[in-house]
Amino acid sequence: MNSLIDPQQVNDLIRTRRSVFAAQFVPGKIIPDDLIWQLLENANWAPSHKRTESWRFTVFTGVGLQNLADFQAELYKQTAGPKFNEGKYEKLQTTPGQCSHVIAIGLHRTDAGLPEIEEIEAVACAVQNLALSAHAYGLGGFWSSGGITYLEEAKAFFGLRPEDKLLGFFNLGYVRVPPPAGKRGPVQEKVRWVSE
Repeated sequence: MNSLIDPQQVNDLIRTRRSVFAAQFVPGKIIPDDLIWQLLENANWAPSHKRTESWRFTVFTGVGLQNLADFQAELYKQTAGPKFNEGKYEKLQTTPGQCSHVIAIGLHRTDAGLPEIEEIEAVACAVQNLALSAHAYGLGGFWSSGGITYLEEAKAFFGLRPEDKLLGFFNLGYVRVPPPAGKRGPVQEKVRWVSE
């Protein structure tokens, strides 16, 4: 089978992708919604066991970003108890407003009889498709799993059921400050090769 895609371009795309954080985005520059839909369509083509397609996304932009900021900052304040940190609270209030779009990442549990970890892995594949697609279009993004991500009380705000999971947020914007070149240790140190 002949490939229609240059493998070296795929290699370069994967190896040059970096997390780009909200402070590195161009302030106020908004990604067109049709481009966000393209990223989500690519995410939707991730592999999943039994084709459960267990990923669920909630997209925030415009005034929705402030709604997200208000919700997550207040929920953190209500649930943090003695671990409350003013800096974290302020970051939860300000980070969404630095982004063009924030995509909440949800896991929709199915009744396919799969172990939960397999559906989590499928969602992670969808997020990797999202990250690579954003990079291919010259956008910056990062997957954040801090803040309110693992709080049961957060789920309903994102349309998730008690049996579902909130797995974080993918923050998107145009790149103002390019990230530094990446580093990885040799792959040979992470591989066992068994040939007999």
